[in-house]
Amino acid sequence: MTSVDKPTHTTTDDQQPGGASDATKTVTEAALFEAFGGVRGMVETVLPGLLFVTIYTVNKDLHLSALAALAVSLVLVAVRLVRRDTVKHAFSGVFGVAFGVVFAMMTGNAKDFYLPGMLYTLGLGVTYIATTLAGVPLIGLILGPVFKENLSWRTRNPGRKKAYAKASWAWGLILLAKCAILFPLYWWADTTQLGWVLVALKIPPFLLAVYLTWVFLAKAPPPIDVFAEMEAKERAERERAAAPQAPEA
Repeated sequence: MTSVDKPTHTTTDDQQPGGASDATKTVTEAALFEAFGGVRGMVETVLPGLLFVTIYTVNKDLHLSALAALAVSLVLVAVRLVRRDTVKHAFSGVFGVAFGVVFAMMTGNAKDFYLPGMLYTLGLGVTYIATTLAGVPLIGLILGPVFKENLSWRTRNPGRKKAYAKASWAWGLILLAKCAILFPLYWWADTTQLGWVLVALKIPPFLLAVYLTWVFLAKAPPPIDVFAEMEAKERAERERAAAPQAPEA
């Protein structure tokens, strides 16, 4: 077994076995905020769907509702571009809304505006469960680069891998529970009922999943900064190469 594969156990003065330090908890909070977009990301996720269902509830105009939702998504992206902020969350919102608009326009059924997002949620929930069963929990793949640990948690940090598995189970089950509510409504409820329930279910399940992820990771061992390790190795090699060679006897 190489040093890369050996489990690493790190204990500092402000971290006791079985618990995380305050610094680790702070880093975890910041990483989750960055990975999932924070308050602004939530607003960008909710606003297009809220605008669609509000307009449709008032005048039952599919075209106006769909185009208004798409327009506000584009405005959110434009604002981020002007401010030179990261646009990944806003762009994902635009693509989701665009697919919804296309579906609804093609079928003439306003409920189909929500169908792509519902299918994405279902697929994501299944992916969380499947990757966890395969030993590569999706939440670890998402957060590994954010924590600068990449995939080191798979072989070198078993406690962290366990935390990622728990978090992925939480995300998967929460998303599947959400689908269990929405898909029956897609078949049996009208557009406005489905729309308002979907808007109501945008934030609470997400916050619950993020909170559980924070709980699991805050109790896990700290991440192994593989970038810092590589930099230290390169620095040691440079110093060794620059050191004067001892004369032969």
